[in-house]
Amino acid sequence: MLPFSLVYHDGFYLPLGAHVFPGEKYRLVHQRLLTTDAAAESDFVRPKTIALEDVLRVHEAGYVERLIDGTLSEEEILQMELPYSKALADATLLSCGGTLEAAQLALRDGAACSIGGGFHHAHAGHGEGFCILHDVAIALARLLHDRAIERAMVIDLDVHDGNGTAAIFPPASEHRHGTLRNGVAIGSMMPSAAGIFTLSMHQQNNYPAYKPPSSLDVPLADGTDDAEYLEALEGALDAAFAHSRPQLIAYVAGADPYVEDQLGGLALTIDGLKQRDRTVFRAAQLAGAPIFSVYAGGYARHVEDTVTIHGNTVLAAAEVFSFHGATSC
Repeated sequence: MLPFSLVYHDGFYLPLGAHVFPGEKYRLVHQRLLTTDAAAESDFVRPKTIALEDVLRVHEAGYVERLIDGTLSEEEILQMELPYSKALADATLLSCGGTLEAAQLALRDGAACSIGGGFHHAHAGHGEGFCILHDVAIALARLLHDRAIERAMVIDLDVHDGNGTAAIFPPASEHRHGTLRNGVAIGSMMPSAAGIFTLSMHQQNNYPAYKPPSSLDVPLADGTDDAEYLEALEGALDAAFAHSRPQLIAYVAGADPYVEDQLGGLALTIDGLKQRDRTVFRAAQLAGAPIFSVYAGGYARHVEDTVTIHGNTVLAAAEVFSFHGATSC
């Protein structure tokens, strides 16, 4: 057994048809973890669909109503960049429930991994960039409401800027730029008014065009490789933890910094991405902060690579949290 739980449901499948987003990847990761003996069925927890009252702590009521009723405008659907269906809305609501479950399990056990989620481009009043509801924001808002936590950190390492997270949890002070390491720009180093410190380390010359300020932004140059990336990550984590003492960490572990990703322009290898995951989990462990991971993007030319990268996030967590089992996925 793993020393933490994995959150998964067959309903996480996103019915997208022919689309660059591999909606079947969640099922494939689940299968890979089982067939490689990296996890057992007993390690998995099946979540429930998120309650609407939890969604409405983050998202505008009119938008949520149109999303559920299927009355989104053509413009709203185009902005989502996904083909709308009731099944898509249901899968997203279930994934949001999975992220909340993972967050609650992390508070109980010290760590948890959701085999889904990470919809970090969703805004309060609209979806965009393949994201229609912001699962991480919904989960953190619920835990803040319950007073289970007062402070949290989002570590977003998708290749694309976490613009929805920054818009929902804007830094509490005016955004200023300084330097972190090797000339990398940093932001205000302040949490949001809600107590959420947001870190986004992303490819600068990539989606979205407008990137609202996070507490700490680390924009990377095109073609950044393993060594450069991991050095920047170490510096970013040092800076983040110097300015924040989170009671919970949400880790957005995008697979799209991969060199073969169709929507990315960085040059990380599969091994480099696994080391990235280890680095984040170790930083959380050293800080004594519970951590849960979600997946976000991954668009490798071969879906098997995306599955390997996502599976390795679970293996990296298992290694850091003292599980000595499977070493490859």
